[in-house]
Amino acid sequence: MPVSLDTTFAALSDQTRRTILSMLLEDDMAVTDVAEPFAMSLAAISKHLGVLMAAGLITQEKRGRVKWCKLEPDALRGAAVWMQAFGQIDGIDLDAFEAFLDHERIGTTQPES
Repeated sequence: MPVSLDTTFAALSDQTRRTILSMLLEDDMAVTDVAEPFAMSLAAISKHLGVLMAAGLITQEKRGRVKWCKLEPDALRGAAVWMQAFGQIDGIDLDAFEAFLDHERIGTTQPES
C-alpha cells in the first residue's frame, strides 16, 4: 500500500527527522548512533524513527543485537511527482535535496549564540 502524501510531508515537517534523514544520506547507522547527537532520550529518537518508517523514508533491520537504520532513497518520489505537477520544480534534484539536508544538519549541530 503506497504511503500518503500527508504521511510523507508530516514526517518531513520536523527538523529532527530531517536531520536524521541527512545523517542517513552518508550510510546506514545504528539507532544508538542516530540518537547520539540529539539532546533527547533514546525513546524519543525511536518515536521519530517510527514516524520516518511509517512514511517509508527509512527501514530498519536487526544485525546481531544492533538495530540499523537505512535511508530509502526512492521514498520521496511520490512527493516529488506531486510537486512537479505545480511546475515549481523541474525534476528530482537529489543533489540539491542532499545540500538542503546537509544545511539542516549543520544548522542543528552548531551551538546557539
